[in-house]
Amino acid sequence: MKIVIHDLDENFHNRVSARFSDVIWADGKYAPCQGCFDCWTRHPATCGMKDSLHQICRVIGQTDDLVLITENYYGGYSTAVKNILDRAIGASTPMSTYRGWEMHHALRYGKKGVFKVIVYGDINDKEKSTWKLMVERNRLNHGYQSAELEFVPDITALEVSKI
Repeated sequence: MKIVIHDLDENFHNRVSARFSDVIWADGKYAPCQGCFDCWTRHPATCGMKDSLHQICRVIGQTDDLVLITENYYGGYSTAVKNILDRAIGASTPMSTYRGWEMHHALRYGKKGVFKVIVYGDINDKEKSTWKLMVERNRLNHGYQSAELEFVPDITALEVSKI
């Protein structure tokens, strides 16, 4: 299963939804993570907030491939996409394990396939190096086998078929 998470407009959302069955539009119509850790302890892999991201831990945790399409916000994810990633912390457990010779949270759903990030907008060289490091760290942290990072200066040039 492949999930696409994006922060683009409704037109793009409709185009991507026609091609993929699992598309999450980071439209900001949900609460940010409250840091309560209920998704780790009280209700494993289920967020305590009853909104559209209530089951996001399970959805992201059970996907094989994850594609994020995000605007560059000072070398990081857009706030709407970052909120979704924060709310998905319950895809791991509070227990620790070694991955890549480092301590990480144990995965609740096991290893995954490809973690792909497509970044659009104005991006300088320092931000690109930050992106490369961050995507690799996210890949390792979330248990993906490989990562792909693509920079797209003009989002209108992004072909849905290449996602």
